[in-house]
Amino acid sequence: MTTHTALRTMKVRTTPAEDLDAAHSGPRPMEGRRRLLGLVLLVSAQFLVMLDASIVNVALPSIQSELGFGPAGVTWVVNAYVLAFAGLLLLTGRAADLFGRRRVFTAGGWLFTIGTLVAATAVSQQLLIAGRVVQGVGAAALSPAAMAMLLAAFPTGRARAMGAWGAASTLGGATGVMAGGLLAGTVGWRAIFVVTIPVSLSAVVLARHLLAEGAPGPRRRVDWAGAVAVTGAVIALVHGAVDAVDHPWTSPRVAGVLGLSVLLVAVFVLVERRVVDPLVPLGLFRSGALSSGVALALLGGSVRASTFVLVALHLQQVLTMSPEQAGIAMVPTSLAGFVVSLVVLPRVLGAVGPARSLVLGLVVLAVGHLWLAHAPADAYEIAVLPGLLLVATGVALSFTPTTMVVTAAAPATHTGLASGLAAAAMQVGAALGTAAFIVVGVSVGGGALDASGSSAAFTAAALVALSTALLGQRVARTTGGGA
Repeated sequence: MTTHTALRTMKVRTTPAEDLDAAHSGPRPMEGRRRLLGLVLLVSAQFLVMLDASIVNVALPSIQSELGFGPAGVTWVVNAYVLAFAGLLLLTGRAADLFGRRRVFTAGGWLFTIGTLVAATAVSQQLLIAGRVVQGVGAAALSPAAMAMLLAAFPTGRARAMGAWGAASTLGGATGVMAGGLLAGTVGWRAIFVVTIPVSLSAVVLARHLLAEGAPGPRRRVDWAGAVAVTGAVIALVHGAVDAVDHPWTSPRVAGVLGLSVLLVAVFVLVERRVVDPLVPLGLFRSGALSSGVALALLGGSVRASTFVLVALHLQQVLTMSPEQAGIAMVPTSLAGFVVSLVVLPRVLGAVGPARSLVLGLVVLAVGHLWLAHAPADAYEIAVLPGLLLVATGVALSFTPTTMVVTAAAPATHTGLASGLAAAAMQVGAALGTAAFIVVGVSVGGGALDASGSSAAFTAAALVALSTALLGQRVARTTGGGA
């Protein structure tokens, strides 16, 4: 690593951005104030990505009323963002490695801002959905590029940096739920988009000053065939999982979309074996640690993201709370997740490493699920609150370490791709898990998610969490607990 003293001696003029390394030739740690500001910028981008995934949920009735959406059509205000985000994570993660991480991060910020403006000013259903798609594309560029730069910039002190990343993720999702309801009820639903514009614009403006571009990877042809195949496969898989909530898994609609996803995966593998510069070098999966890490991301994502959907349904359909009451009831979850991510997670990572941290988190998450499934009383303080605190702790201890396990198993030149791979696996797992556990609950409840159905759904989630923890324990033994 070239020192600042040597640089001064050689009279080489450096830019502020060079102190935050994202270079492929070898990371240099950020220093001083710029180090802190760079970290704030990167985690703010993740906060924004998670915020916009949840901020529209409470505002959907207002959007439906003003723009004339039908009951099924309005769900695309959410799905358009999720599908674009999940479908493009692999492509944008690889693009960050090849073309420069700051460049992709900045492009993502611009796209996110443009999509937000379109959504905020939409006068038709089509414009709103188009804006959400562009937002999703921007988010897909922001998230893996930010993660790759953070990992490169913090070769030491990584536990605290990743704790901040996890806290931003938790706080973003929670703030979205609360802010969405507050803004939609007082100012109007368009405000839920307008408030995010300063954050995305700040990311674009400050990136040049705080984040180093770094050297792009070797010039290679873009594997467009592989990109189209894998993007289509992910979108079809998530789409099929979303549809499975309202239609049987065996229905032609769901089975057809899932079958298309399988076909596109086969096409993708065939393309990657034949092209000179594949989007995802299949040789990476010869690493047992990487393959297991992706499986952990997929399965762990299924039990983490679905938990909050199940809790929201449980509060409203079993405990008969209003949407506003349910939102307030979820506040302790947000606070607990934020504190654990910021204070507890760095210490756990430092003590036992990412792999064992995610195992601990998944076990705690399973205990939270079982509490919610079999609580000894109906009162919120006993039946729900302890389970929510356990769930929040489990999610915080397992979310960020999962990404660390996946990225640690990939070469440094593929950090962006590995970040996208981890995020894509978690997004797919979230869609599959939410659909599967709701189907379990509705089946047991005789067509409705009543008390017995809710209990069955949480129990099923607990079993998956414990099974995933066993897989995580195998990875921990293989890697020594580190990543």
